[in-house]
Amino acid sequence: MERKRKLAKRIEELTIELVNVRSVVGTKDENDISDKIFEMFSAMPYWDKNPHLLTQLPFINDSLGRSSVMVRISGQLKDNSKTIVLIGHTDTVGISDYGDLKKYATEPAELKKALQKLNLSEDIKKDLESDDYIFGRGILDMKCGVAAIIAVLEDLSERLDEWSGNIVFCAVGDEEGNSGGMLSFVPELVRLQESESYDYQAVLDTDYVSPRYDGDDNKYIYIGTVGKLMPSFYVLGKETHVGQPFNGLDPTQIAGAIIMKINKNIAYSDVVEGEVSLPPITLQHRDLKSEYSVQIARAVNLYFNYATHNSTPDQVMQKMLKASFDAFNDVVSVLNERYDVFCKASHIESKPLTWKARVMSYQDLYAAVYEERGEELVEILESYKEEMLKDQTIDERLFSQYIVQAVHNLWSDKDPIVIVYFSPPYYPHNYVSGETEKGQKLIDTLKTVVTKHKGKTPMVGRKFYPYISDLSFASAPSAERIATLKNNMPAFGSRYNLPIEDMQKLSLPVANIGPFGKDAHQFTERIEKDYSFKVVPTILYETILKLLD
Repeated sequence: MERKRKLAKRIEELTIELVNVRSVVGTKDENDISDKIFEMFSAMPYWDKNPHLLTQLPFINDSLGRSSVMVRISGQLKDNSKTIVLIGHTDTVGISDYGDLKKYATEPAELKKALQKLNLSEDIKKDLESDDYIFGRGILDMKCGVAAIIAVLEDLSERLDEWSGNIVFCAVGDEEGNSGGMLSFVPELVRLQESESYDYQAVLDTDYVSPRYDGDDNKYIYIGTVGKLMPSFYVLGKETHVGQPFNGLDPTQIAGAIIMKINKNIAYSDVVEGEVSLPPITLQHRDLKSEYSVQIARAVNLYFNYATHNSTPDQVMQKMLKASFDAFNDVVSVLNERYDVFCKASHIESKPLTWKARVMSYQDLYAAVYEERGEELVEILESYKEEMLKDQTIDERLFSQYIVQAVHNLWSDKDPIVIVYFSPPYYPHNYVSGETEKGQKLIDTLKTVVTKHKGKTPMVGRKFYPYISDLSFASAPSAERIATLKNNMPAFGSRYNLPIEDMQKLSLPVANIGPFGKDAHQFTERIEKDYSFKVVPTILYETILKLLD
């Protein structure tokens, strides 16, 4: 019991220390938190004596020169090649949402006093008045989780003769952005697997957990994680003067119909073992007209956040092709009805409009243009990509859109059409079904541990960690499944890269055992102390040792 109290106190101290270091994603602040964690481990006797087991791992091709901290440790009870991988991200979202309280965002004690002066909801007021919660940017998402790992590793380093096996921990950055830390860690894991003969068992994360609905006090342990795709649509219409509306085809109307067909439509959700993925939601809808005039827009681009539990890129592409074709068809039908009404009201002859619903994938568009242009297309695109790569203001999504536009502009066919493609990023889902030995062992282990502790705490085991996380990169679909993604994501291989082959080599089951709190990414972000400092490390500790046994 004394050991648990000591561990809980240590986690609280480390959490505050980490929160005190600002580490906003996409800034040089991330280097500060990396240095801080490196210093923490350097001060511990085990890594002081074994400095080669503590390294700062640079991000691959990072303009900010950021790095993650990789820590290794091995028990000495007996020879054991089994290895657990632990991850936790050290970056946070920005602090602008704190308004004039920004100076307190990373100072929990001062922030709590300042928040008590604001007019907030009853739930927040209750938590502010109690001693059960600590507030601060990143304290929930996810510096408390990182602190728990650091404290557990420190404890294990002081009792090496009581356990066997290996642990590799990486405190990664950029999780809130483009996962540069994790994507640089994955190839290193494969290298270590080959050089150290590590037998990886699972990847464990300690990212946050929160109530799933109002009044929900359950603490969730997740086995597996949700995936994410970004189905995108380049909609080309036919321009016209506003004085002749039926002579053109408005791409915004087609885009609107696609949104109505797909947005928040649970028909596109995956249902696996009774768990339903969130339906797609529009992330961008933008016409590409750059100036004001009385000409309608010629083209529109839009994309969706599409969560997956078991749908693969090829399956999602087929669903999106059908959905956009049906939406386009609906628009053509509506326009014909409205044109007929207009003609009758205007006493002119009514003839069916000539528009036809047309939809194709980017892969098929490329093939059609290549058939016309041959290697000229390849040369033009390579030159265009090189120019765009020089401009850091062009992000991965815009990069993909520009390539789609460029390829379409080279096509002789200029009739209205919808081109369906994928924008970055891509997060594979990880469904731990129990079909593999390691997957079943992870399921059984967590079931045993949760059952042991759930009497004292309302704990629930679920599949699919519901928030996009770096756990996605511990595995990847087969080459056949992933081909559709590569062929339909124009930025893939140039502006956007994933270590797909290394992810496939790992193919590890994953779980999230995280601290409990509320309001991640809000200025009222906070953790609940008792579960986060006392229960989480116990579950993490026992899970690690059981998996290594």
